[in-house]
Amino acid sequence: MTGMLFEGFGVTLQIFFFTLFGSIPLAVPVALCRMSKIGIIRTITRAYISIMRGTPLMLQMFAIYFAPYYVFGIELTTDSKWQACIVAFIINYAAYFAEIYRSGIQSIPRGQYEAAEVLGYTRAQTFVRIVFPQVVKRILPAMGNEIITLVKDTSLAFAIGVAEMFSTAKALVASQVSMVPFAISAVFYWVFNFVVEVAINWGEKRLAYYHD
Repeated sequence: MTGMLFEGFGVTLQIFFFTLFGSIPLAVPVALCRMSKIGIIRTITRAYISIMRGTPLMLQMFAIYFAPYYVFGIELTTDSKWQACIVAFIINYAAYFAEIYRSGIQSIPRGQYEAAEVLGYTRAQTFVRIVFPQVVKRILPAMGNEIITLVKDTSLAFAIGVAEMFSTAKALVASQVSMVPFAISAVFYWVFNFVVEVAINWGEKRLAYYHD
């Protein structure tokens, strides 16, 4: 039983890391488009963020999984479930992270940009040396909350048949008529979130020398 749960936990870890590695960089252009001075770009990005945050992630997975078949007539395969799961998670969390980035960037006083310009900094130097360290510090708690939520949201992958830890525990409960697999999986999730929390707290302490 434990071996099967470990195997399911491995899939959970894959969903978690693929989502982070995909959504965190994707959120950067999304945030910049959200702040664009071009109205149509700003409007489209706002609509994308609204849809991603305003509809259930599970529904988004179903839409991405079944769209190729119903729209293009493409046959679904076992790999289709995994691909739909990862794509849905990435585009969903990119929307949340983009709004966090935007709030962090817009929280920096305009005077800091002007002061850097007077000192001869280029726009790139201003962002890298002055703005970016402050933004990272300010958004880290909010990012941490979303990352912890992501750990728990990985269990939603069971909806389209991805055998992550929760679906594995559910199958074991049904076959063994015992709640023990659920209890063990709960411990897995808690330990995982505890490790994530420790890592985030470490990051906040490392950035403590940047004072507002």
